[in-house]
Amino acid sequence: MSRKNKFTFMLMVLIGIVIIGYSMRDVKLSVLIHDFFTLDPLWLIVAFACICIYLLVEAVITKVLVSNRVSTFTFKDALRVPLVEQLFNGITPFSSGGQPGQLVVMLQTGIDGGRASSVLLMKFVVYQAMIVVNFFISLLIGFHYVATKMQYLSLFVLFGFLIHFFVIVALLMIMYWPSFTKKVTRILFHPVKWFVKDEKYDSMCVTLYEKIDNLYEESIRIGRQPKLMIKVVLLTLVQLAFYYLIPYFIMLALGYYNVNVFMVTSLHIMIVMIISLFPIPGGSGGAEFSFESLFQSYISSNSKLVLAMILWRILTYYFGMVVGAIALLIKPDKVNDSHKVVRKKE
Repeated sequence: MSRKNKFTFMLMVLIGIVIIGYSMRDVKLSVLIHDFFTLDPLWLIVAFACICIYLLVEAVITKVLVSNRVSTFTFKDALRVPLVEQLFNGITPFSSGGQPGQLVVMLQTGIDGGRASSVLLMKFVVYQAMIVVNFFISLLIGFHYVATKMQYLSLFVLFGFLIHFFVIVALLMIMYWPSFTKKVTRILFHPVKWFVKDEKYDSMCVTLYEKIDNLYEESIRIGRQPKLMIKVVLLTLVQLAFYYLIPYFIMLALGYYNVNVFMVTSLHIMIVMIISLFPIPGGSGGAEFSFESLFQSYISSNSKLVLAMILWRILTYYFGMVVGAIALLIKPDKVNDSHKVVRKKE
Protein backbone atom coordinates (compact mmCIF):
# COMPACT_ATOMS: atom_id res chain seq x y z
CA MET A 1 0.00 0.00 0.00
CA SER A 2 1.41 3.38 -1.01
CA ARG A 3 2.17 6.16 1.46
CA LYS A 4 -0.82 8.12 0.13
CA ASN A 5 -3.16 5.16 0.70
CA LYS A 6 -1.77 4.62 4.20
CA PHE A 7 -2.40 8.28 4.96
CA THR A 8 -5.97 8.05 3.63
CA PHE A 9 -6.56 4.90 5.67
CA MET A 10 -5.47 6.60 8.88
CA LEU A 11 -7.41 9.74 7.97
CA MET A 12 -10.65 7.75 7.52
CA VAL A 13 -10.12 6.05 10.88
CA LEU A 14 -9.58 9.48 12.46
CA ILE A 15 -12.70 10.88 10.77
CA GLY A 16 -14.64 7.87 12.04
CA ILE A 17 -13.46 8.52 15.60
CA VAL A 18 -14.51 12.18 15.31
CA ILE A 19 -17.96 11.22 13.96
CA ILE A 20 -18.45 8.64 16.71
CA GLY A 21 -17.36 11.21 19.27
CA TYR A 22 -19.90 13.69 17.89
CA SER A 23 -22.63 11.02 17.95
CA MET A 24 -21.86 10.43 21.64
CA ARG A 25 -22.27 14.10 22.56
CA ASP A 26 -25.52 13.35 24.44
CA VAL A 27 -24.49 9.90 25.66
CA LYS A 28 -22.44 9.13 28.76
CA LEU A 29 -19.47 6.88 28.07
CA SER A 30 -20.26 4.81 31.19
CA VAL A 31 -23.77 4.09 29.85
CA LEU A 32 -22.38 3.12 26.43
CA ILE A 33 -19.87 0.75 28.07
CA HIS A 34 -22.65 -0.75 30.19
CA ASP A 35 -24.78 -1.33 27.09
CA PHE A 36 -21.85 -2.99 25.36
CA PHE A 37 -21.27 -5.48 28.17
CA THR A 38 -24.97 -6.34 28.27
CA LEU A 39 -25.00 -7.31 24.57
CA ASP A 40 -26.06 -10.84 23.66
CA PRO A 41 -22.73 -12.23 22.36
CA LEU A 42 -24.42 -14.96 20.32
CA TRP A 43 -26.26 -12.51 18.05
CA LEU A 44 -23.17 -10.33 17.79
CA ILE A 45 -21.20 -13.36 16.59
CA VAL A 46 -23.96 -14.05 14.04
CA ALA A 47 -23.66 -10.45 12.77
CA PHE A 48 -19.88 -10.88 12.48
CA ALA A 49 -20.39 -14.20 10.68
CA CYS A 50 -22.65 -12.40 8.17
CA ILE A 51 -19.92 -10.03 7.00
CA CYS A 52 -17.44 -12.92 6.82
CA ILE A 53 -19.86 -14.99 4.71
CA TYR A 54 -20.49 -11.92 2.53
CA LEU A 55 -16.78 -11.73 1.70
CA LEU A 56 -16.39 -15.50 1.30
CA VAL A 57 -19.32 -15.72 -1.13
CA GLU A 58 -17.82 -12.95 -3.27
CA ALA A 59 -14.57 -14.93 -3.32
CA VAL A 60 -16.55 -17.97 -4.52
CA ILE A 61 -18.14 -15.84 -7.28
CA THR A 62 -14.71 -14.62 -8.39
CA LYS A 63 -13.32 -18.16 -8.46
CA VAL A 64 -16.36 -19.46 -10.39
CA LEU A 65 -15.93 -16.81 -13.08
CA VAL A 66 -12.15 -17.12 -13.39
CA SER A 67 -11.85 -20.91 -12.99
CA ASN A 68 -14.30 -21.30 -15.85
CA ARG A 69 -11.32 -20.31 -18.03
CA VAL A 70 -8.23 -20.60 -15.79
CA SER A 71 -8.50 -23.79 -13.71
CA THR A 72 -5.30 -23.13 -11.72
CA PHE A 73 -6.69 -19.96 -10.11
CA THR A 74 -6.69 -20.70 -6.36
CA PHE A 75 -9.33 -19.84 -3.76
CA LYS A 76 -6.67 -17.98 -1.77
CA ASP A 77 -6.20 -15.55 -4.66
CA ALA A 78 -9.95 -15.39 -5.21
CA LEU A 79 -10.38 -14.36 -1.56
CA ARG A 80 -7.76 -11.61 -1.90
CA VAL A 81 -9.92 -9.94 -4.58
CA PRO A 82 -12.95 -8.94 -2.42
CA LEU A 83 -10.74 -8.16 0.58
CA VAL A 84 -8.59 -5.71 -1.38
CA GLU A 85 -11.78 -4.33 -2.91
CA GLN A 86 -13.07 -3.53 0.59
CA LEU A 87 -9.86 -1.65 1.39
CA PHE A 88 -9.82 0.52 -1.72
CA ASN A 89 -13.58 1.06 -1.66
CA GLY A 90 -13.11 2.40 1.85
CA ILE A 91 -10.32 4.87 1.12
CA THR A 92 -11.48 6.34 -2.21
CA PRO A 93 -14.36 8.74 -3.02
CA PHE A 94 -17.53 7.03 -4.31
CA SER A 95 -15.73 3.66 -3.78
CA SER A 96 -13.93 4.36 -7.08
CA GLY A 97 -10.77 2.48 -6.13
CA GLY A 98 -12.39 -0.91 -5.59
CA GLN A 99 -12.40 -2.05 -9.22
CA PRO A 100 -8.79 -0.96 -10.02
CA GLY A 101 -7.67 -2.56 -6.75
CA GLN A 102 -9.25 -5.88 -7.71
CA LEU A 103 -7.72 -5.65 -11.19
CA VAL A 104 -4.23 -5.16 -9.77
CA VAL A 105 -4.66 -8.20 -7.51
CA MET A 106 -5.76 -10.38 -10.43
CA LEU A 107 -2.94 -9.13 -12.63
CA GLN A 108 -0.50 -10.06 -9.85
CA THR A 109 -1.62 -13.68 -10.21
CA GLY A 110 -0.93 -13.63 -13.95
CA ILE A 111 -4.52 -13.35 -15.21
CA ASP A 112 -4.74 -11.63 -18.62
CA GLY A 113 -5.81 -7.99 -18.29
CA GLY A 114 -8.73 -8.29 -20.70
CA ARG A 115 -10.00 -11.44 -19.03
CA ALA A 116 -9.62 -9.95 -15.55
CA SER A 117 -11.47 -6.79 -16.62
CA SER A 118 -14.27 -8.85 -18.14
CA VAL A 119 -14.68 -10.96 -14.99
CA LEU A 120 -14.66 -7.91 -12.72
CA LEU A 121 -17.11 -5.97 -14.89
CA MET A 122 -19.45 -8.95 -15.17
CA LYS A 123 -19.30 -9.47 -11.42
CA PHE A 124 -19.88 -5.77 -10.81
CA VAL A 125 -22.82 -5.57 -13.26
CA VAL A 126 -24.52 -8.56 -11.63
CA TYR A 127 -23.84 -7.09 -8.18
CA GLN A 128 -25.30 -3.70 -9.14
CA ALA A 129 -28.29 -5.36 -10.83
CA MET A 130 -29.06 -7.40 -7.71
CA ILE A 131 -28.78 -4.25 -5.59
CA VAL A 132 -31.42 -2.66 -7.85
CA VAL A 133 -33.64 -5.78 -7.56
CA ASN A 134 -33.34 -5.72 -3.77
CA PHE A 135 -34.02 -2.00 -3.82
CA PHE A 136 -37.31 -2.51 -5.67
CA ILE A 137 -38.37 -5.03 -3.03
CA SER A 138 -37.34 -2.67 -0.23
CA LEU A 139 -39.42 0.10 -1.83
CA LEU A 140 -42.54 -2.03 -1.49
CA ILE A 141 -41.80 -2.70 2.17
CA GLY A 142 -40.12 0.35 3.65
CA PHE A 143 -40.29 3.37 1.35
CA HIS A 144 -43.61 4.59 2.79
CA TYR A 145 -41.98 4.63 6.23
CA VAL A 146 -39.01 6.66 4.94
CA ALA A 147 -41.19 9.06 2.93
CA THR A 148 -43.48 9.63 5.93
CA LYS A 149 -40.82 9.99 8.61
CA MET A 150 -37.96 11.60 6.65
CA GLN A 151 -39.00 13.04 3.30
CA TYR A 152 -35.53 14.46 2.60
CA LEU A 153 -33.94 11.01 2.84
CA SER A 154 -36.45 9.56 0.37
CA LEU A 155 -35.04 11.90 -2.29
CA PHE A 156 -31.51 10.61 -1.60
CA VAL A 157 -32.78 7.03 -1.89
CA LEU A 158 -34.37 7.62 -5.30
CA PHE A 159 -31.33 9.54 -6.57
CA GLY A 160 -29.09 6.69 -5.42
CA PHE A 161 -31.22 4.24 -7.37
CA LEU A 162 -30.87 6.32 -10.56
CA ILE A 163 -27.08 6.38 -10.19
CA HIS A 164 -26.92 2.59 -9.78
CA PHE A 165 -29.19 2.12 -12.82
CA PHE A 166 -27.09 4.33 -15.09
CA VAL A 167 -23.88 2.66 -13.88
CA ILE A 168 -25.27 -0.70 -15.01
CA VAL A 169 -26.20 0.69 -18.44
CA ALA A 170 -22.74 2.29 -18.88
CA LEU A 171 -20.91 -0.91 -17.91
CA LEU A 172 -22.99 -3.01 -20.28
CA MET A 173 -22.12 -0.60 -23.09
CA ILE A 174 -18.42 -0.92 -22.27
CA MET A 175 -18.63 -4.72 -22.22
CA TYR A 176 -20.77 -5.31 -25.32
CA TRP A 177 -20.12 -2.26 -27.52
CA PRO A 178 -16.36 -2.36 -28.33
CA SER A 179 -16.50 0.47 -30.88
CA PHE A 180 -18.00 2.74 -28.22
CA THR A 181 -15.38 1.63 -25.68
CA LYS A 182 -12.56 2.32 -28.15
CA LYS A 183 -13.88 5.80 -28.91
CA VAL A 184 -14.07 6.65 -25.22
CA THR A 185 -10.58 5.19 -24.66
CA ARG A 186 -9.19 7.20 -27.60
CA ILE A 187 -10.58 10.44 -26.12
CA LEU A 188 -9.39 9.74 -22.57
CA PHE A 189 -6.00 8.41 -23.68
CA HIS A 190 -5.22 11.25 -26.11
CA PRO A 191 -3.40 13.49 -23.54
CA VAL A 192 -0.78 10.72 -23.18
CA LYS A 193 0.36 11.61 -26.71
CA TRP A 194 1.67 14.92 -25.38
CA PHE A 195 4.24 13.16 -23.19
CA VAL A 196 5.45 10.18 -25.25
CA LYS A 197 6.81 9.61 -28.75
CA ASP A 198 4.39 8.77 -31.56
CA GLU A 199 5.74 5.22 -31.92
CA LYS A 200 5.30 4.55 -28.20
CA TYR A 201 1.82 6.07 -28.23
CA ASP A 202 0.75 3.94 -31.23
CA SER A 203 2.12 0.82 -29.57
CA MET A 204 0.20 1.58 -26.34
CA CYS A 205 -2.99 2.17 -28.34
CA VAL A 206 -2.64 -1.18 -30.14
CA THR A 207 -2.19 -2.94 -26.79
CA LEU A 208 -5.22 -1.17 -25.33
CA TYR A 209 -7.40 -2.06 -28.31
CA GLU A 210 -6.29 -5.69 -28.05
CA LYS A 211 -7.35 -5.70 -24.39
CA ILE A 212 -10.71 -4.13 -25.32
CA ASP A 213 -11.26 -6.83 -27.97
CA ASN A 214 -10.35 -9.48 -25.41
CA LEU A 215 -12.75 -7.86 -22.92
CA TYR A 216 -15.55 -8.03 -25.52
CA GLU A 217 -14.79 -11.66 -26.43
CA GLU A 218 -14.71 -12.70 -22.76
CA SER A 219 -17.95 -10.80 -22.03
CA ILE A 220 -19.69 -12.54 -24.95
CA ARG A 221 -18.33 -15.92 -23.84
CA ILE A 222 -19.50 -15.51 -20.25
CA GLY A 223 -22.85 -14.04 -21.30
CA ARG A 224 -23.53 -17.09 -23.49
CA GLN A 225 -23.28 -19.45 -20.52
CA PRO A 226 -26.73 -19.19 -18.87
CA LYS A 227 -25.94 -21.79 -16.19
CA LEU A 228 -22.85 -19.86 -15.15
CA MET A 229 -24.76 -16.56 -15.07
CA ILE A 230 -27.64 -18.04 -13.06
CA LYS A 231 -25.12 -19.44 -10.59
CA VAL A 232 -23.44 -16.02 -10.23
CA VAL A 233 -26.81 -14.25 -9.83
CA LEU A 234 -27.97 -16.68 -7.11
CA LEU A 235 -24.65 -16.45 -5.26
CA THR A 236 -24.82 -12.64 -5.41
CA LEU A 237 -28.34 -12.67 -3.95
CA VAL A 238 -27.11 -14.88 -1.10
CA GLN A 239 -24.10 -12.60 -0.60
CA LEU A 240 -26.26 -9.47 -0.36
CA ALA A 241 -28.79 -11.18 1.91
CA PHE A 242 -26.13 -11.81 4.56
CA TYR A 243 -24.89 -8.21 4.27
CA TYR A 244 -28.34 -6.66 4.53
CA LEU A 245 -29.20 -8.75 7.63
CA ILE A 246 -26.31 -7.37 9.73
CA PRO A 247 -28.31 -4.51 11.40
CA TYR A 248 -31.08 -6.96 12.29
CA PHE A 249 -28.71 -9.22 14.20
CA ILE A 250 -27.11 -6.21 15.88
CA MET A 251 -30.56 -5.17 17.10
CA LEU A 252 -31.16 -8.67 18.41
CA ALA A 253 -27.82 -8.45 20.25
CA LEU A 254 -29.08 -5.22 21.85
CA GLY A 255 -32.24 -6.98 23.06
CA TYR A 256 -34.76 -5.71 20.49
CA TYR A 257 -36.37 -9.06 19.72
CA ASN A 258 -39.68 -7.78 18.35
CA VAL A 259 -38.31 -5.89 15.33
CA ASN A 260 -39.57 -6.80 11.87
CA VAL A 261 -36.72 -8.46 9.97
CA PHE A 262 -38.14 -7.41 6.59
CA MET A 263 -38.52 -3.76 7.56
CA VAL A 264 -35.05 -3.56 9.14
CA THR A 265 -33.48 -5.23 6.10
CA SER A 266 -35.35 -2.89 3.74
CA LEU A 267 -34.10 0.15 5.65
CA HIS A 268 -30.53 -1.14 5.42
CA ILE A 269 -30.91 -1.55 1.65
CA MET A 270 -31.96 2.10 1.45
CA ILE A 271 -29.00 3.16 3.61
CA VAL A 272 -26.66 1.45 1.12
CA MET A 273 -28.29 3.48 -1.65
CA ILE A 274 -27.85 6.72 0.30
CA ILE A 275 -24.19 6.02 1.15
CA SER A 276 -23.34 5.73 -2.55
CA LEU A 277 -24.17 9.43 -3.00
CA PHE A 278 -21.61 10.78 -0.54
CA PRO A 279 -18.22 11.59 -2.11
CA ILE A 280 -16.30 11.11 1.14
CA PRO A 281 -14.63 7.66 1.26
CA GLY A 282 -16.90 5.11 2.90
CA GLY A 283 -19.75 7.63 2.89
CA SER A 284 -18.41 8.80 6.26
CA GLY A 285 -20.82 11.14 7.97
CA GLY A 286 -23.68 10.30 5.63
CA ALA A 287 -23.64 6.63 6.61
CA GLU A 288 -23.80 7.34 10.35
CA PHE A 289 -26.45 10.03 9.92
CA SER A 290 -28.62 7.79 7.71
CA PHE A 291 -28.37 4.87 10.14
CA GLU A 292 -29.35 6.95 13.15
CA SER A 293 -32.17 8.70 11.25
CA LEU A 294 -33.73 5.48 9.96
CA PHE A 295 -33.36 3.32 13.06
CA GLN A 296 -34.13 5.82 15.83
CA SER A 297 -37.80 4.81 15.72
CA TYR A 298 -36.82 1.20 16.43
CA ILE A 299 -34.07 1.75 19.00
CA SER A 300 -35.56 3.96 21.71
CA SER A 301 -32.42 4.22 23.85
CA ASN A 302 -30.06 6.89 22.54
CA SER A 303 -26.99 5.10 23.91
CA LYS A 304 -28.03 1.80 22.29
CA LEU A 305 -28.69 3.60 19.00
CA VAL A 306 -25.15 4.99 19.02
CA LEU A 307 -23.74 1.60 20.01
CA ALA A 308 -25.68 -0.09 17.18
CA MET A 309 -24.30 2.45 14.70
CA ILE A 310 -20.72 1.93 15.94
CA LEU A 311 -20.99 -1.87 15.70
CA TRP A 312 -22.57 -1.61 12.25
CA ARG A 313 -19.76 0.64 10.95
CA ILE A 314 -17.05 -1.57 12.43
CA LEU A 315 -18.50 -4.66 10.74
CA THR A 316 -19.47 -3.17 7.37
CA TYR A 317 -16.65 -0.66 6.90
CA TYR A 318 -13.60 -0.81 9.17
CA PHE A 319 -13.36 -4.61 9.33
CA GLY A 320 -13.19 -4.79 5.53
CA MET A 321 -10.41 -2.21 5.36
CA VAL A 322 -8.32 -4.00 7.98
CA VAL A 323 -8.56 -7.45 6.36
CA GLY A 324 -7.98 -5.81 2.96
CA ALA A 325 -4.72 -4.29 4.20
CA ILE A 326 -3.68 -7.74 5.46
CA ALA A 327 -4.63 -9.33 2.11
CA LEU A 328 -2.25 -6.96 0.31
CA LEU A 329 0.63 -8.51 2.24
CA ILE A 330 -0.20 -12.05 1.10
CA LYS A 331 1.90 -13.30 -1.81
CA PRO A 332 -0.25 -14.40 -4.79
CA ASP A 333 -0.05 -17.78 -6.51
CA LYS A 334 0.98 -17.43 -10.16
CA VAL A 335 -1.09 -18.85 -13.03
CA ASN A 336 -0.27 -19.14 -16.75
CA ASP A 337 -2.88 -17.13 -18.64
CA SER A 338 -0.94 -15.53 -21.48
CA HIS A 339 -3.03 -14.26 -24.41
CA LYS A 340 -1.00 -16.36 -26.83
CA VAL A 341 -1.65 -19.58 -24.94
CA VAL A 342 -5.39 -18.94 -25.00
CA ARG A 343 -5.32 -18.30 -28.76
CA LYS A 344 -3.53 -21.61 -29.42
CA LYS A 345 -6.14 -23.52 -27.48
CA GLU A 346 -8.92 -21.87 -29.37
